[in-house]
Amino acid sequence: MEVRIEEGWKKELAGEFDKPYFKTLTDTVRMEYADPRVRVYPPAGKIFAAFDNSPFAETKVVIIGQDPYHGPGQANGLSFSVNPGIDIPPSLRNIFKEINADTGAPIPDNGDLTRWARQGVLLLNATLTVREHQPRSHANLGWSEFTDAAVRAINEHGDRVVFMLWGADAIRKGGMIDRSRHLVLTAPHPSPLSASRGFFGCRHFSQANAFLMANGKKPIIW
Repeated sequence: MEVRIEEGWKKELAGEFDKPYFKTLTDTVRMEYADPRVRVYPPAGKIFAAFDNSPFAETKVVIIGQDPYHGPGQANGLSFSVNPGIDIPPSLRNIFKEINADTGAPIPDNGDLTRWARQGVLLLNATLTVREHQPRSHANLGWSEFTDAAVRAINEHGDRVVFMLWGADAIRKGGMIDRSRHLVLTAPHPSPLSASRGFFGCRHFSQANAFLMANGKKPIIW
């Protein structure tokens, strides 16, 4: 199956595209986008935005979310990110607060994280599509198998990558990561329901940059 995705990722994930689950997944997702009774996010052209904005060879950090934002105009294909002009969601606001406390970086006035992606931060949701106002509505379509394959590819062929895993779902995805080669940082989810249980004060952003610099890579400008 021909899939429009960044060439490095296309090579790494080529084995997935002809598997039965992926055909079933893409057929179902196409029908969902074509159904006039429902709205699906992100826009179809942004489904693989995380991969397109962070080419495989340049990926230095991986941040794993759950599924895209399900409100109008929010999702742009990058986990935790929203389009400019959209109110910053509570979880992302907490991420910015922790970055500010950890590194001193100012809190941005918008929630578009494309600037992180272009520095090699893969902002990967476990599920890449969602119905409007229905969180986790596409969680059982097969996306998790595909995004597991992406994590395995980075684990096997990536060079000293930092994984930031927040919350139980993301931490489970980290079970396949070789911690002798990569840095795995875990914490509760930045949601207001759990951020005070250990996300605040986790200092993941300074730890990530220290690891990158120790391995001869440019730090991320958070």
